[in-house]
Amino acid sequence: MNMMAVEPQILTDAPIPTWYGVGGRADRMIVAESEEQIAWAIGTGEVVRVLGEGANLLVDDDGIDGFVVSLRSAAFDRIEIDPRSHLVRAGAGADLRRLITVTSNAGLAGLEVLGGIPASVGGAVCMNAGGKFGQISQSIAGVRVIDQQGRLQRLSVGEIEFGYRRSGLDGLVIVEAEFALVPEEAATVRARFRDCMEYKKRTQPLAENSAGCAFKNPTLLETVEGIGPAGSRVSAGRLIDLAGCKGLCMGGAEVSQVHGNFLTAHRGARARDLIELMDEVARRVFDRFGVRLEREVVVWSRRT
Repeated sequence: MNMMAVEPQILTDAPIPTWYGVGGRADRMIVAESEEQIAWAIGTGEVVRVLGEGANLLVDDDGIDGFVVSLRSAAFDRIEIDPRSHLVRAGAGADLRRLITVTSNAGLAGLEVLGGIPASVGGAVCMNAGGKFGQISQSIAGVRVIDQQGRLQRLSVGEIEFGYRRSGLDGLVIVEAEFALVPEEAATVRARFRDCMEYKKRTQPLAENSAGCAFKNPTLLETVEGIGPAGSRVSAGRLIDLAGCKGLCMGGAEVSQVHGNFLTAHRGARARDLIELMDEVARRVFDRFGVRLEREVVVWSRRT
């Protein structure tokens, strides 16, 4: 069913907050207050980019055209728990860590394994966020999305093509996610959450301006001696480390000394420094191992 379009307030030359703390601005941005306003933006025919936490995002220094639709409003920040079914509904703009805290305190298990992953709920679902302890698709029951015709739909988990760091939901705007969680002693769930957070703090540069892993862990097309057999998924961080990239700098951007798959932005860094550093890291890994790294960080730039 098509939703009535309600024209939102349009912000021009608007800053785009990201965890890197660098990058360009949006020619036009709306902070969506309703699903109808998202449908309105889609109906303009312009390119629409959805902004959540900005945790896995890098915006080129020249900024971007089209519309940026921010979901950081009360309309998309709600979290609701059904005490009978244990079904949890969360707006796409809700902070993932807050969702984990709320569900852990309620004695609902499943999402605590994502502790330490920076994301909005919508962003986490779209990229099937996860790590050593699990991924978000393991707890998904369904999502509500707006399609390219501005229509609101609900997709069950069986209709979503989840895979490693993908959901198949590209081109759709996620507005809400539903999670089927498992009742468990709240103290036990909170303890697992703390364990996940402690692991992240020990192994990743969480205090730096970074956006999580820069590259996806690749699947080897051929056997690489000392790394793994063909068909195995291997650590991008290990490949980057063995290629001698830790500590490599490009302008104000650096490959973290703590974890090779994290790029950090120092004072004075530009988005272009980070983009060029990602390109150089990928080149060195390919030259050393013949393995092509694919970016996990999303880069926004103007259309050419």
